Amino acid sequence: MSVATDTGVTARVHPSPNHGERAPGSQIDMLILHYTGMQDGDSALRRLCDPRSEVSAHYFVYEDGSILQCVPESRRAWHAGKSSWQGQADINSRSIGVEIVNPGHEWGYRDFPDVQIEAVADLCADICRRHDIQPRMVLAHSDVAPGRKEDPGEKFPWASLALRRVGHYVEPAPITSGLFMQLGESGQPVEAVQSMLALYGYEVGISGSFDQATQAAVTAFQRHFRPAKVDGVVDQSTVETLHKLLSALPAL
Repeated sequence: MSVATDTGVTARVHPSPNHGERAPGSQIDMLILHYTGMQDGDSALRRLCDPRSEVSAHYFVYEDGSILQCVPESRRAWHAGKSSWQGQADINSRSIGVEIVNPGHEWGYRDFPDVQIEAVADLCADICRRHDIQPRMVLAHSDVAPGRKEDPGEKFPWASLALRRVGHYVEPAPITSGLFMQLGESGQPVEAVQSMLALYGYEVGISGSFDQATQAAVTAFQRHFRPAKVDGVVDQSTVETLHKLLSALPAL
């Protein structure tokens, strides 16, 4: 007799012991996407199910589009680690985590197959519908842990998910020549960019000094929303894309 999954899409249960209680009073309002970042999918799955690793995710999506559920959605999976969004630190207690098989930057980062992305989009759409997760709360691991994580990376096709109304997306502004702001600079323009990043949700201090934390947040933003050039430098394209995203947010 097969065990039922939480999702309405085709999936099967492959349990991991690595989970715990969600924090009291927490509600699921975030969806965090990862890549596995290991040489092959089976090795990554073994790690997510090994109690010694102390890591896990709710779902695991192979390159052929097959989906496994490793942790019940009611439980707190250990996927985000030290992370923050909109000033909140316990991301694991308020999120669903999806691991997507890809070797990542360390092992030969490559494009995600179409069949895999179709499965990810179906799964994410189902999760967002059932938990009423808003588009702006569908995020990359790198968004909530800038400077520490890169996944799912600049090759992940967020535009494809946006066609399913999954994730917040605007067409990136075209890249033009010339630098705008970078590490070591300071002043009111830097403070303005920091304010915009913080308003969107990134963990960045509003100091007017372009420090390493600001560079990490800019890099994470580019990796997700302006992936054609990921360098941590605030150029006109980065500012315009960030402004478009903020302007497209629904009124609270």
